[in-house]
Amino acid sequence: MYGPLRDEVAGTLAQIREAGLYKPERQLTSAQSAHISTTAGPALNFCANNYLGLADHPDVVSAARDALQEWGFGMASVRFICGTQTLHKELESALSAFLGMDDTILFSSCFDANGGVFEVLFGEGDAIISDELNHASLIDGIRLSKAARFRYRNADMVDLRAQLTAARGGGSRRIVIVTDGVFSMDGYFAPLPEICELAEEFGALVMVDDSHAVGFVGPTGAGTPERFGVQDRVDIVSGTLGKALGGASGGYVSSHREIVELLRQRSRPYLFSNAVAPTVAAGSLAALRLATTATQARVRLRDNAELFRALMMDAGFELLPGEHPIVPVMFRGPDGARQAAQIAEAMLASGVYVIAFSFPVVPAGAARIRVQLSAAHTSDDVRTCAAAFASARDAVG
Repeated sequence: MYGPLRDEVAGTLAQIREAGLYKPERQLTSAQSAHISTTAGPALNFCANNYLGLADHPDVVSAARDALQEWGFGMASVRFICGTQTLHKELESALSAFLGMDDTILFSSCFDANGGVFEVLFGEGDAIISDELNHASLIDGIRLSKAARFRYRNADMVDLRAQLTAARGGGSRRIVIVTDGVFSMDGYFAPLPEICELAEEFGALVMVDDSHAVGFVGPTGAGTPERFGVQDRVDIVSGTLGKALGGASGGYVSSHREIVELLRQRSRPYLFSNAVAPTVAAGSLAALRLATTATQARVRLRDNAELFRALMMDAGFELLPGEHPIVPVMFRGPDGARQAAQIAEAMLASGVYVIAFSFPVVPAGAARIRVQLSAAHTSDDVRTCAAAFASARDAVG
């Protein structure tokens, strides 16, 4: 009896379209890169998470290709049955060394990684205190736990203290503070030193999802804990292999040895999902090796972000402040969502690929185009992007 459900689903889809929230999937006809081909024509890509430009790096592609011949196409098994190759253990060890953590466990994605932590470590009698702007994977993972849930206003340490006081006053056994290292819609860094200080005062653990930082933030690219000098004060770090570290798929949790060992025994996404494919593991390992020596690429990425911000400010656009290569270009007010969408479409027509975001992905009245810089962009690419924004704004009005 699909008929009634079909009508309801079709109605929901119509509402999504009418609200301007429908997300079409544009097709690339080339490898992911700073310069891509799409079904609409060639374009400069300013909306990928390819921060270090490694998605099509020849060393990464070569490592994946060689692994296909040596290790096969897929594992056809979960890790604990017959899905663990020495390749997986090598990648886990390399991630641990890079991040300065005791041990690491791989997952099929960072969404799975975040979904597999909380139910194992925190239950009745415990408390999870989460930043209100945390990634959806953290929110969903927290929902799976029977622990008490508290939420604090984004990066608001006064409110975090209040939530910690309430959790400790309620007799919570274990308390964990959970935050993104970088908030992906804004490009803001979490205030990790202050979070760690409060955690120590209240006897709480700290967990950071560092997906938008690992590989390029910090002196060696080890992420936000390294950037703020709190690596030894953060207990759990989750992250992805699908952004700066090659851009393929897969995620991880790095933590104290005992925590990782317990996750291997009880984390459901780990126990009941296929192991990361050998080609992905090998390519990600090659990307990680490149990231460890990518000093020049990190400098180029920083310079590109600074140049773009300066050009856009000179052109009169409103940007959210920051240093991260995520640069939100804001279109506020009741007509902002329409303006952002029309400008993004006009830019694609002129060969610059960006995406508009509006409510409910971001707050109502705070529509934006989230520009993401890459080390693979040249300064001319960056100038072309800024010029395309100005031209599109003039065309749209």
